[in-house]
Amino acid sequence: MKHLISIEDLRREDAIALLATAEHMAETQERSIRKLPALLGSTVVNLFFEDSTRTRISFEAAAKRLSADVINFSAKGSSVSKGESLKDTALTLQAMGADLVVVRSSSSGAAHRLAHAGWIDQPIVNAGDGAHQHPTQALLDAFTLRRHLRPGNVHGDLAGAHIVIVGDILHSRVARSNVQLLTLLGADVTLVAPPALMPVGASGWPCRILDDLDEALALKPDAIMMLRVQRERMIGGGFFPTEGEYVRRYGLTDIRADRLPEHAIVLHPGPINRGLEIAGSVADSPRSVITEQVAAGVVVRMSVLYHLLAGDQTQEQTR
Repeated sequence: MKHLISIEDLRREDAIALLATAEHMAETQERSIRKLPALLGSTVVNLFFEDSTRTRISFEAAAKRLSADVINFSAKGSSVSKGESLKDTALTLQAMGADLVVVRSSSSGAAHRLAHAGWIDQPIVNAGDGAHQHPTQALLDAFTLRRHLRPGNVHGDLAGAHIVIVGDILHSRVARSNVQLLTLLGADVTLVAPPALMPVGASGWPCRILDDLDEALALKPDAIMMLRVQRERMIGGGFFPTEGEYVRRYGLTDIRADRLPEHAIVLHPGPINRGLEIAGSVADSPRSVITEQVAAGVVVRMSVLYHLLAGDQTQEQTR
């Protein structure tokens, strides 16, 4: 694996290997000294053209816990905001000695362009590009799901699990990446959204599509993932009548949460619009694993960085 741009870059065995390494990384983070020497001397650059405090800090923490040096490069206030091209930025990063670049952009395909245009030789990790892909988010979601739904088989897959993903599918790179990864791992996935928030072509995705959340809940899912309503991308409006109507039809209220199977868990990639896609009481309930997803983000990204920079080396140095 040279880059991680899309879930499509992964075979099933690659995904399971990344999750298995993340489990090992999680074990090391329970020690009194959590820092590992695995990437000592390497430099990881976080190149963010789009704001995301949670993802950037998670990648930064992951790199530092593996002893890598980290450079945070924000487009705001940089030469990029003055008109510097992606190519010139890439050449600058290479000249600075970057060993791996984590890139986040509002433009779909930016990470792929950086990885394959021939401007830079270093591995590229996609930290989210437009409404296209967010592979490390899907991996941390799968990591969290597997820990809860397959506690005795954390090195296996998610065969037989039923996951319902609800909300703004149209603008969600998280939904796209999760459908690909969860089905790759054997899970059954159902998407639920208002018709205007379901992408054209989603009927060809390897999942079930519904526009009724209560119908999906009747299928007794093992987990339900609520997506943020991305109002900043809804130019012109018209995607649903009112916020009250959205809550009535698609919000995970206390009443709906009580209809989930006893073992079912609730996920959300964040940030949360409390009271819109999910009730605050549900987000804070015992079945919510939202804070666990944040913690999983660090160890999963440690795993990704380790695999891309340490290659085929054994994991002995992390023991």
